[in-house]
Amino acid sequence: MAVSNIRYGAGVTKEVGMDLQNMGAKKVCLMTDKNLSQLPPVQTVMDSLVKSGISFQVYDSVRVEPTDGSFMDAIEFAKKGAFDAYVAVGGGSTMDTCKAANLYASSPHSEFLDYVNAPIGKGKPVTVPLKPLIAVPTTSGTGSETTGVAIFDYEHMKVKTGIASRAIKPTLGLVDPLHTLHMPCQVVANSGFDVLCHALESYTAIPYNMRSPCPSNPIQRPAYQGSNPISDIWAVHALRIVAKYLKRAVKNPDDLEARSSMHLASAFAGIGFGNAGVHLCHGMSYPISGLVKTYKAKEYNVDHPLVPHGLSVVLTSPAVFTFTAQMFPERHLETAEILGADIRTARTQDAGPVLADTLRQFLFDLKVDDGLGALGYSKDDIPSLVKGTLPQERVTKLAPRAQSEEDLSALFEASMKLY
Repeated sequence: MAVSNIRYGAGVTKEVGMDLQNMGAKKVCLMTDKNLSQLPPVQTVMDSLVKSGISFQVYDSVRVEPTDGSFMDAIEFAKKGAFDAYVAVGGGSTMDTCKAANLYASSPHSEFLDYVNAPIGKGKPVTVPLKPLIAVPTTSGTGSETTGVAIFDYEHMKVKTGIASRAIKPTLGLVDPLHTLHMPCQVVANSGFDVLCHALESYTAIPYNMRSPCPSNPIQRPAYQGSNPISDIWAVHALRIVAKYLKRAVKNPDDLEARSSMHLASAFAGIGFGNAGVHLCHGMSYPISGLVKTYKAKEYNVDHPLVPHGLSVVLTSPAVFTFTAQMFPERHLETAEILGADIRTARTQDAGPVLADTLRQFLFDLKVDDGLGALGYSKDDIPSLVKGTLPQERVTKLAPRAQSEEDLSALFEASMKLY
């Protein structure tokens, strides 16, 4: 088990300057995106750094849903700056960009693809020491403050992939619920769907003792271990919070209790999936984001077509869990019940449809787009969506049920329309 250090509480961001001082940091890189750079979370961090006399430089060109190109730009900045510590203020895009910048600045002779997951990259183990990284999440979704994963769009192949190594995990995550009050409602919903799927996928992943073959050396053992007794606890707890608070957090921006709870659920689910892993919703989501045509998500201030990660993940969830339920039907029914289904008369063979219907209702209540069709995809796109899912072995192999290309085609087809 690998878990980040987390400090949670309203206002903890103000302590970041003292943390860096305690680490002996002399030259800090503060990473964020253009929207956030104008908002209170970044201002609070800068005030704290100034107060503690910490010298810092700001990099605010993080791309929402990063690409290999945007990672390289941040890496270049980090190499030039010769920083001895990093602070990432933002959502998963910012935290992941900062992890990558820290990694490649600490390993300056490596090629970019050296650490990228196989089969797209070489998937080499990280053996160099990295600098301290403090993550300050401003969305309640990715749980990136707790994980050793950094995800990006590999533009040349139009597919998402990433870097996965315990070595890039943040040194400290400052989970400050005050930041969640600056999120637009759609961002709350989409980042919340990521929490939902992190919890569902890690809880239904193949059990850790059924994963094979055993790595020849522990350094080769992946961060994603399969479902396990420790991750299960975090996943189920995160799911309960999502069931209780996500709709409230979306509908009322001032509901501090709901938004704070979702912020914590994000970290909880991160500890769960950071060690268990995710499977098909995530594996299939990467080409859904990567092959985007013209769709621009509401309330995201970006200059490029964008399917937010949480949305790309959740749209396939009814189809995916219908498909996986036959392996561990009890777990699928249990999660459906947590999300509000009445399972008193449900039979085990109905586990998939019961969970799928529960998810559809949940998405319908939150006015989610009606399937991949609403994002501009059609049946003609299914072959390329399948092709973009095939390289995602790191996660698809964790599904409790193996899937052929035909299975994947059928899952994409079933996700074209939800309601």
